[in-house]
Amino acid sequence: MSPRRPGWWRRNAARLGLMAVPAAFFAVFFAYPVAAIVARGLKTDGGWQLGRIADVLTQSDIRQVLWFTTWQALVSTALTLVIALPGAYALARFDFPGKQVLRAVITVPFVLPTVVVGTAFMALVGRGGLLDALWGVRLDTTVWAILLAHVFFNYAVVVRTVGGLWAQLDPRQEEAARMLGASRFTAWRTVTLPALAPAVAAAALMVFLFTFTSFGVVQILGGPTFSTLEVEIYRQTADLFDLSTAAVLTLIQFVAVGAILALHAWTVRRRETALRLVDASVTARRPRGAGQWALLAGVVATVVVLLLLPLAVLVQRSFGGAGLAYYRALTEADGGVFLVAPIEAIGNSLSYAVAATVIAVVIGGLAAVALTRRDAGRLVRGFDALLMLPLGVSAVTVGFGFLIALDEPPLDLRASWILVPLAQALVGVPFVVRTMLPVLRAVDVRLREAASVLGASPWRAWREVDLPLVRRALLIAAGFAFAVSLGEFGATVFIARPDNPTLPVAVARLLGRPGDLNYGQAMALSTILMIVCAVALLVLERLRTDRTGEF
Repeated sequence: MSPRRPGWWRRNAARLGLMAVPAAFFAVFFAYPVAAIVARGLKTDGGWQLGRIADVLTQSDIRQVLWFTTWQALVSTALTLVIALPGAYALARFDFPGKQVLRAVITVPFVLPTVVVGTAFMALVGRGGLLDALWGVRLDTTVWAILLAHVFFNYAVVVRTVGGLWAQLDPRQEEAARMLGASRFTAWRTVTLPALAPAVAAAALMVFLFTFTSFGVVQILGGPTFSTLEVEIYRQTADLFDLSTAAVLTLIQFVAVGAILALHAWTVRRRETALRLVDASVTARRPRGAGQWALLAGVVATVVVLLLLPLAVLVQRSFGGAGLAYYRALTEADGGVFLVAPIEAIGNSLSYAVAATVIAVVIGGLAAVALTRRDAGRLVRGFDALLMLPLGVSAVTVGFGFLIALDEPPLDLRASWILVPLAQALVGVPFVVRTMLPVLRAVDVRLREAASVLGASPWRAWREVDLPLVRRALLIAAGFAFAVSLGEFGATVFIARPDNPTLPVAVARLLGRPGDLNYGQAMALSTILMIVCAVALLVLERLRTDRTGEF
């Protein structure tokens, strides 16, 4: 579909109208702030200082950051695939008691804020942590803490992305290969693995994206030794006030993320068109034989050690042998870290997340409806890619860009409470789109056409036909938007006011101060944030259907 064909604009007027609101939202609250901070860093009275790019890239410390960002993302991705693929197989092919509970437990880390993930691993491998107490071993000063935290955070991405497709592959194809004399491994390598390749590639690219742009985990566990691009952008902006270096690093990350998203879009298209799938409900069966039961036991043990243990240690450290002392301390304002009692961060985060969810559902819902038809041209595919950019572009850059760009009428929002929900909604919109789009595309177009023949307007046809079918997906999308908004940290750390901190910002500030009381309060707030996110996830699991998609 090309815009140059006669009648294109008339036939697609409704779609373009739906795209207008999300496009304007992203132009004003994403593209404009990012462009403003890049321009502030690279443009002077003498024009654009493009030579600054070469100057920054020749700095040895910057090259070290680029190298660490890349190799830790590659290693984190490889480790996640190795550890999570058995879990994907178990949930796809086995039917056993407690399967839905295990699925929910696996997904909890993914919706947790990265600050909580970093804090949980700090409680496990850091000073006075479980490993330190039992064996005198500390990993918080090594890269292993970061790698394990990344596996913890991204385990669900592989399990649910690959497992969702694995469950729908017809097992009879592999059984036919075995009947022809192939070994179990050969049949899997020659039949199943090629079919799974698009899903594995898509999951790997998403894990690489999340770890390449990692901020909260590295900020807490990396200390002064390890720094990713995102952390370095924050340091150059907030600590050194070197906007030119931060602008160059932002451009580098933007180019890298664009390439990753292009690869991801290609793998997703392959996944949608290259396979014939069967009903997932007929492929799962109870484990047979000692080998399959051992595999299932290994997966459960991995979930317990890798996913549940850090969270359990986090909860234990929030009590610290002092009962509820750390929780009671949250109700007191010391005038140091905050201008208000830390407990007020809970109400702030909830109110901000609700507002951000409303914004994300409206913007993401309009975008998803506009993208429903598959016969999309380059314009629409480009719009789809634009919606994914906030997941990879530096949230630190967006947050600081808000302060720089939105400071003059009619967009002088620096003193407005809405600034935080707007930044959080940018991260929530991609989840809304990815959750609603598969369901919207599954709606039979003939139902809409029948409503139109009977005289219904396009709005009434959507309200009477589509909305009842996608209502559950809409609720799930709202739940994901709420969870990710609740945990957003990179942008919020810049724009949250001292008298209205959010939970992730409060946790980070408490961890940044010495003393057992501050550390204990950080653990207590992290536990509260974890419980809120877990409750939201359990509601999602009750609502989700197999047609809703994985993320």
